[in-house]
Order: sequence, then C-alpha cells, then structure tokens
Amino acid sequence: MQTISISEAAALVKDGDAVLISGSGGGHSVPEALLAALGERFKREQKPLGITSISVVGVGDRDALGAGHLAQEGLLRRAITSALVDSPGLVTLAAEDKIEAYTFPQGVLSQLMRDMAGGRPGLITKTGLHTFVDPRQHGARQSPRTPPDFVELIELDGQEWLRFKPLPLDVAFLRGTTADEDGNVTMEQEAVLGEMLAMAQATRQAGGIVVVQVKRMAQRGTLPPKQVRIPGILVDFVVVVADQRQTYATDYDPSYAGELRVPLSAIKPLPFGPRKVIVRRAALELYPGAVCNLGAGVSTGLSTVAAEERLLEEVVLTNEQGLIGGAPITGRDSGGAQNFAAMIEQPSQFDFYDGGGLDLAFLSFAEVDPQGNVNISRFGDQIVGVGGFINISQNAKCVIFSGTLTAGGLDIEWEAGKTAIRREGRHRKFVKSLEQVCYSASFARARGQSALYVTERAVFSIGASGLELIEVAPGIDLERDIFAQMDFRPQVSPNLKEMDSRLFHPGPLGIHDEIVARERRFRSARVAAWHAEHRS
Repeated sequence: MQTISISEAAALVKDGDAVLISGSGGGHSVPEALLAALGERFKREQKPLGITSISVVGVGDRDALGAGHLAQEGLLRRAITSALVDSPGLVTLAAEDKIEAYTFPQGVLSQLMRDMAGGRPGLITKTGLHTFVDPRQHGARQSPRTPPDFVELIELDGQEWLRFKPLPLDVAFLRGTTADEDGNVTMEQEAVLGEMLAMAQATRQAGGIVVVQVKRMAQRGTLPPKQVRIPGILVDFVVVVADQRQTYATDYDPSYAGELRVPLSAIKPLPFGPRKVIVRRAALELYPGAVCNLGAGVSTGLSTVAAEERLLEEVVLTNEQGLIGGAPITGRDSGGAQNFAAMIEQPSQFDFYDGGGLDLAFLSFAEVDPQGNVNISRFGDQIVGVGGFINISQNAKCVIFSGTLTAGGLDIEWEAGKTAIRREGRHRKFVKSLEQVCYSASFARARGQSALYVTERAVFSIGASGLELIEVAPGIDLERDIFAQMDFRPQVSPNLKEMDSRLFHPGPLGIHDEIVARERRFRSARVAAWHAEHRS
C-alpha cells in the first residue's frame, strides 16, 4: 500500500475506465475529495475521456458535489446508479441523451457487488420484475442511447427471475475514517457502512485499483482488528484528507456514528402542516414490535413523529443503508440515523428486506394510476431514479405510500380541525397512466401484499377493481376536493370513514398507549405458539 496525493489518485483513472464510487446520498462515506480532483483534472487536461461512473446510491448534494463533479461532456460516457436526483448534472446529460444512464434498484447494485467479488455470473433476483427495470419494459434505461445491457429475464424451475450481469470495474474510490501503514481501514466516524468490503473485493477480482480516502493515518498494528472494514490486502493506495466531513451538511455528529445517544427532545418535531398530517396518519398503522423501513421524501418524517409520540422503543425503524432501530434522520442528512441499535453493511440489510423481513414499509409516491401502480422515478426530463424503493415496496408485508394529493403550490390548512384548501396544487399526482412503473400493484397483490395510499385529505387502498377511497379528512367535499383533482374516478368504499380527527390539530396525537395495546404480530408461527403457551 502506498499513500499518495489527491492529484496522483485522480491520475490513476484512464480513458474508458469504469470508476466505482462508495457512499450514499448527501456525503455519507462519499470520497468527495477524489471525485472533485477527477473533475478538476478533466477541466485542466481534458483527460480522462469516456469513463463510466458506478455508485450503488446516488451521491451528491443535489447541486455540484459528489457525482456532479463528473457531469462533464467528454469525461462521462455512462452512469450506473440507483438514483440520479442527487446529481442534477447527470440528470441533464441523461435527459439530453449525451450519456448512457441506468437506474437499477439500490439493493440489486449493493448485492451485485458481493456476487462480482466472488466471480459469480451476476445477481439472480425477483426484484424489479414487472417494473421499468424489467427488460420487457425499459430495462432500467434512462436515455435513448443506453443499450439494453446488464439485465435479462430468465426462467428457473418454471419461475421468472431477473439476472443482473456483472459490471465493468477498473478503479474504486472508497472512503473510511482511519488507515494504518498497511492499508487496513476503519470507519469509526462514518454515518453508514455501505458495501466497502464487497466493493474492494469486486474491484480486486476484476483486476482493478482500490483507492481509499481517509481522514487520518495510524501506526501499523494499532487499529483494533475487529474494527477493520477494508483489510489492507485489498487496498492499493490511501489518500489522506484531514478536513474530511462526515456528510455534506455536518462536519461531525457523534450520534450519527453511534458514539452516543441523544435525548428524544433533541429530535426536532415536524412543524404542523400537510407533511405532518400525512406521516401521522401513516403512523397509525404501527403496532408493537413492527419492523419498518422509512423511505426517502415525506416518509422520513415518521421517525420524528415516532419520537414525539414515544414510540421509538415500541417499534423498530430501519433504513436501507443498514441502520436498525432508533430514529432515521430527516432532511439533508437523510440516510443516517440516531440512537440506533445496530449498523450493518448495506447488502445484508437488503438480504433481510428481500427475504420478507419488513412488516411495514413507509414510502413516498409521486404518481399513482387507477390500478394502484406507483411511479417515483421519471417525469419527462426530470429523472429521479428508484433508490431502494423497488426492493422495499416489492418485498414488505404491507406498504404505506405517502404524499400530497396534488403538488406544486398546494396551500392547505386546518382551522379547528376542518380542512381549508387555500390554493390547489398545479400538478395532479393521481393520473391515468405512468411513464415508468416502480411498483406493480397486481404483482404485489398476487404475492399477498397489502397497500395503503395516504394523503393529507384522503386515504386509498386497493380494492377488487383498483384504487378505492376509504377515508376522507373532515371538511372535504368529495367532488371538488378529491375527484376533481384526480385524472380518474376511484371506487368509493361502502364503509367510507372520516380520517382520525386527532391528525388535524397541532398537539401530539397521544397514541402511545393505543399502539402498545395492539396485538404483536410474530414473524414465526413457532414463536407465536411459544408466546401463546407461556402467556396462558
């Protein structure tokens, strides 16, 4: 292992190389200095040309950082990731058909790293079937020039599966906290672990170069062996960046690294408004011991509601980055968590998700069609990608999709608990057809999954013939405020109810005792039988 400068690391990338980038979202374990140096080198030298960027999670600050450094014509030929939204420059290049662009499910890319590390012929999974990732639809492609590579439909034992093929790898830019003189790397200050080991192994298996950005160096033999996440045998070069930040928004927060637990009072509650109404209604689906995932967008707010209602110790909140328990973080540092019980590597978290480990998944929606299919990934030239949405929505026992009924300038208030729509949103979110399908309601139903669609003024479920209205907010006129704001007319439940009146007042709901009193649902029949016997 050699310690080299940032500019020397950037010079390792040659024309046509595929560069693997670690990290998640807003700077969590992202080798920011290496990406910046590579972007600056191209501006100076117009080298390297035609590279491929690969990241399991979209990385960037939704401006110019992260993968945004690579969003330069000539430098980038192809982007492979789960989400482009964090790097607007990549979105522009893809929308203008100047690069090849794929957005695969986050869990697929994460688990594929391990299969590539072992030299296996890719990942075989049902994740992505009947969505835009399926080669019978878009094959995860997001620009016209993108070839139908990397995913194929296969049949095994009479069942359909998707095979995601190995990706090219030449250079890996990874990140840790501390490296010793032998190249062993620890991650004690990182907010997520990601898949550092699998990425390093996959790159080594492909004959590529592994470069790790760290904050500091330690003497040989002084790092606790159990804390080593990337063994030195896999590391070719280390780059030291002393001012490395924990995330783009946060220099360092010890609670993000699990060094301490913060008082619940330190978890700032959501202000009262449409978002809080939505996540409060979603929270009413909780029950004791439920293992939950909180997706991006509005659904991240559920952790603050759970804290406010003293429910964090009664349920288990998780996110796909590998955090289990505690309160997933909202806002710019979304992806991390506080007061968590465990932090595991991302591929293992997706193993748990894909295996049906989630009781409840709280996800956001952007568009819904009459059948209950959901699109979150693309709207014309606005390319978002899917992140972990497909893995989670396809495999959880129950999915609660959340979002406002309309978007773009919506102004809605509640006066003494009654709904008052001051200005309707410009964009309808319940539409006749979707540009890309990210959640197939019929496929989910066939697998025994249930789903709810929660908005600030109405709640829907899947009925016998598609979307069905089951709850409305107090003060809502069905024709004016719901049906006229949708591109289709849903079925109306014969048991249509009014939404819980507590949702529409600023104070806490006071649902702790109500949730705790609900029956715990055991994931194993044997365990349920044991508890029933011992209770009696």
